[in-house]
Amino acid sequence: MPAALRRAAAAAVTAVAAAGLLPVPAHAEGGSPCAGSDADAFPLTTRLRGGPDSYRAGGGYGTWYLDLTNTTDLTCAGIHPVVVLVDAERALRPSQPHLDFYADGRPHPVRFEPTDEEELVGAFTDGPEGEAGAFAGFTVGPHKTLTVKLRLALTSDTAPNDITANAAVVQRHGDDGDWVGQSNDYRFAVERGSLPDSDPDPDAGRATETDPAATTTAAAPAASGAATPAPDAAAQATGAPSLADQAEELARSGLPATPVLLAATACLLAAGAALLLARRRN
Repeated sequence: MPAALRRAAAAAVTAVAAAGLLPVPAHAEGGSPCAGSDADAFPLTTRLRGGPDSYRAGGGYGTWYLDLTNTTDLTCAGIHPVVVLVDAERALRPSQPHLDFYADGRPHPVRFEPTDEEELVGAFTDGPEGEAGAFAGFTVGPHKTLTVKLRLALTSDTAPNDITANAAVVQRHGDDGDWVGQSNDYRFAVERGSLPDSDPDPDAGRATETDPAATTTAAAPAASGAATPAPDAAAQATGAPSLADQAEELARSGLPATPVLLAATACLLAAGAALLLARRRN
């Protein structure tokens, strides 16, 4: 186990033994503390499994499981897992992870506390006040496995991060406690929460809805670097569209600039020839 997690787990056990996170039971659990045949091995084999690889800040819950396997010939009662969260940025606050464990068919919230090493530890109890009837711990029979369902969500203000979760397991007996299990690591990423869609140009949206003509005019390409042609007096007198109007209409049609100028030039030549012919006839 990494040194940081070992320190955090040890801090969790110390806090639990001091009853800082666990309620004092109404009576001491009967029997001897859990003890395996191997003094160097934990009596409870502990495994975290099934959790998602990432969580979105402000998103829904992700479900995972904690398996507690009793390797001894004794019944292990008063078992309180303690989840340790170590984040890479050391920015995770106790109010941001929302973790619940299930017991007696209902979810129980886990209250996280910071350690001196900027890790978070949360014991499986029944609320922050340790009220009467609080969770007394799990009981695991000899050579049996108990699976505990967990769910985790992160608040919307949680920054992107990488987090490692680990479970230290404490057996509470009387006013003392023993460290009886240690889980594998469960690593997951925190992704930035999605923001509501926004219109980068709200004025454009309103123009489209309230004034279609304004949208059409704004969408028409303008001739680059060219001044607007003056109205043709002869066209105004006869009521026919002027050459300037025709050129502008061609520009609006999206034709390239060169064909538009050629067409306008041809129209001017034709008009000049017609005027010259009319004067000769007179």
